[in-house]
Amino acid sequence: MPTRRRFLLRGLAATAALPLWVLAARAGGLAAAAPPATPRGAPPVRPAMGRLHEVEIKGFAFLPAALTIAAGDMVIFTNADLAPHTATSETGLFDSGRLGRGQSVRMSFATPGTYPYLCTLHPKMRGTITVA
Repeated sequence: MPTRRRFLLRGLAATAALPLWVLAARAGGLAAAAPPATPRGAPPVRPAMGRLHEVEIKGFAFLPAALTIAAGDMVIFTNADLAPHTATSETGLFDSGRLGRGQSVRMSFATPGTYPYLCTLHPKMRGTITVA
């Protein structure tokens, strides 16, 4: 009888914990990280080969607004605003997709050139990445 009681209590405890797990998942506590994005037309670059640079999206601006990097480097865009944002190439070479607060996306840049980008949700937000 004690074994059956223990079995039933464990089942009841697991059932009671299920709504808490669902709430944690919906709140983002169990969210998976976004996969790295690569600009279209550029060959993929292994992260270990280049440096990692950060662009913070905060106050409806890209910080820094202008960034110069070496070919093969990666840029991580992180949204620190309450509002959602994107980092989208003006020429269609890359698009971060919609980033919510606290979300990030990594993009590699292998081809030298200048890449102007903007937030498609707030078009006055603009930045430039120059790959030397």
